[in-house]
Amino acid sequence: MVEYTLYVVDDEETIRDSIVMALEETYRVAAFASAEEALDAMQGDPPDLVLLDIGLPGMDGIEALGQIQRLQPGLLTVMITAFEDIDTVIAAMKLGAYDYVVKPLHMEGLATTIRNALETIRLRKEVQLLRKQVLQDHVPCFIARSNVIQDVMEFVEQVAQSPDTPVLIQGETGTGKELVAGVIHYQSPNFKGPFVPVNCAAIPANLVESELFGYEKGAFSGAAAGKRGLLEAAAGGTLFLDEVGDLGPETQAKLLRFLELGEFYRLGGIEKQALQTRVVSATNKDLEQMTAAGLFRKDLYFRLGVIRVKIPSLNARPDDILPLARHFLVAFENKFGKSFTGFSPAAEHALVAHRWTGNVRELKNVIERGALIGKGPDLHPGDLGLENADGLAPANGMSGAGPFTPLPPEGLDLTALETALEKYYLEAALEMAAGNESRAARLLHLNHHTFRYRLKKLRSESS
Repeated sequence: MVEYTLYVVDDEETIRDSIVMALEETYRVAAFASAEEALDAMQGDPPDLVLLDIGLPGMDGIEALGQIQRLQPGLLTVMITAFEDIDTVIAAMKLGAYDYVVKPLHMEGLATTIRNALETIRLRKEVQLLRKQVLQDHVPCFIARSNVIQDVMEFVEQVAQSPDTPVLIQGETGTGKELVAGVIHYQSPNFKGPFVPVNCAAIPANLVESELFGYEKGAFSGAAAGKRGLLEAAAGGTLFLDEVGDLGPETQAKLLRFLELGEFYRLGGIEKQALQTRVVSATNKDLEQMTAAGLFRKDLYFRLGVIRVKIPSLNARPDDILPLARHFLVAFENKFGKSFTGFSPAAEHALVAHRWTGNVRELKNVIERGALIGKGPDLHPGDLGLENADGLAPANGMSGAGPFTPLPPEGLDLTALETALEKYYLEAALEMAAGNESRAARLLHLNHHTFRYRLKKLRSESS
């Protein structure tokens, strides 16, 4: 049997004792005469449920509830009140109270309220465990060592909590947009539903509408029977529209109607179809520029991009290159039945110095080649095809290449240099944008959340 811990917080000793006596055979119960004592105890031994009196001396129950929610977000609290003060009860419920009971207490009713609350806790834990298992089974490892990609993934975890808010993922080819879409799906309330990826650029223009929305029998020549579309296949889950910028005008209009009303018609159909699914889209194109040129509907652009996630290129996050390379190497060792000790120093230098125009996808292909043809025990630049690759850093002795100065003989603190450069450009963008953070973030191809977080962090570190 699962053992739950309950806190009873009430300044009346007779009430505390009666609740403890009624519950201690079923649960682990701790009693406190004040909110301050309970909050102190919570630091080291958090409970599963709190029974909290509203009319406490010192810190009252409403203030204590706010403190509890800050200390243990999501912790269920049942309020105890001496009379049905509706305003006070409403205030408590708005702060996140699960339920309330009225004095004089009826132990049978209290026991029922507690069982219902603990059942909610049990179901929450089951969902958390199930989501964790689903993530392990379906979503590949997302390497996020660099600060810039960690900021993005933190933002992604936040936006995933909505079951239906549209998300637009922007980034260069090969940055992992579909992987991010999968993370959004499997961390959302829809995680038990289907995840249906669609490459809009791979479907012939004359078939896109019927593939997405389905069709009825006789809708066109050869339609001997009706067929569900991919949108219906994603019901209760997530529809991922990759390369959404390739959709034609008619399909754009129909998609907009679905996003606004949650309904659509199959091709050739007269019966309205309604369903709930989340639409996550992705593109490597500049949709804002396309809308200005009349190639993409502005209203659809704004509807798809209620939340926008910008995935930085691999070149913008060099700290991730070697961890990603090692991750891919392990995967291809298993695939090819080989074993390597790792990369030679020259290979590591080549990997970091290379300009990854194909981003993570290109890196993965390079490591696959190396794992296939490499003799071991280390992989070398020649195994990776990087011995004369474009984009390698100039050899020692070459100076004045591009906008960079030569490495001084005494070396330099690269970490401090990266921090100083990042702070310089964040501040410069903010000055150029006349203090407008959203505009400054766009200048650096960051989302507003990431820009504000990085600037605040770097300012605090330098103060």
